[in-house]
Amino acid sequence: MPMTISFTVETDGRLPSGKTLVGGITQTDAETAACPAHYMINCGHPSHFAGELREGGAWHNRIRGLRADASKRSHAELDAPADLDIGNPVELAQEYRVLRERLKGLNVLGGCCGTDHRHLEAISASCHEQHNREGQTNRTVGMSAG
Repeated sequence: MPMTISFTVETDGRLPSGKTLVGGITQTDAETAACPAHYMINCGHPSHFAGELREGGAWHNRIRGLRADASKRSHAELDAPADLDIGNPVELAQEYRVLRERLKGLNVLGGCCGTDHRHLEAISASCHEQHNREGQTNRTVGMSAG
């Protein structure tokens, strides 16, 4: 049965265990004979993990989905909020667009903490504009909110 593994990242771009994203993906693939169909990144703002993605490699092709937080707050800050931090939908959409340029297989997009229809609309518009500009015909995108 095909499955997806989605890694939560902390504000430093690392997994809660302290392992890097590439380390988590390569270890999981090594220990499971690359069983997951693909991987996703979730529950972290793009500014938290974009630096982790600068290191290229075949592991980039394994990341197909993204459900990022709208908020730049840490998990601890999000667990005890005084208010709901929705971030900036347009800024988040621009960050998704940049990530789609780096992660060519990224085609499942959504949102996690602080996202709603405004974020998904902005992400959709930004990524469709990018899609049309690049003349892509084979990059279907699915979306969900958290």
